Amino acid sequence: MSVLRRTARRGPGEDTGHGDPLDAAQERRVRAVLALGGVPQADLPDGVQQVRLRLLERAAKGYDAPRDVSAWAAVVASNLAMDWHRAKRRQERLGERLASLGPHEHPSGEDTSVLSLAVAQGLDDLPDAQRQVVVLRFYADLPVRSIAEELGVPEGTVKSRLHTAVRALRARLHEDEVV
Repeated sequence: MSVLRRTARRGPGEDTGHGDPLDAAQERRVRAVLALGGVPQADLPDGVQQVRLRLLERAAKGYDAPRDVSAWAAVVASNLAMDWHRAKRRQERLGERLASLGPHEHPSGEDTSVLSLAVAQGLDDLPDAQRQVVVLRFYADLPVRSIAEELGVPEGTVKSRLHTAVRALRARLHEDEVV
């Protein structure tokens, strides 16, 4: 039995037998903390999974299990709720910024829709690291230096990923005859 499982402080009969680092009571507590933190009901299962993942990652890195798994999980859930709100605010600000740009000089709304769809599909096809820098640079409007600092990579890496991603997007748009 792993150190994590031994110190998880499960009650009698609460071990799931599937290696789940959270017992039923701990899961209920995590759900409650997330819900009270304002996370929508539909996102609660993802939040619980994130707490499980962080607990498993902690064990995989060789760290000792938290002294009180239930309290640790509640703190992680609280942090996830704050992260959810930050992401929501960022998304709202991004939407406001995009809306304030006004209509583009495309001949019709249909052309804009086709271009938007093609770019979205192109972004989906990019590797995660390239998609991340494109979104941070062009949608969040962060400078290369800030992106590099936030991701913990050299500026040259960010520039290289941007260059490769933009080239791939441009090729995709030409291939699909969108531009």
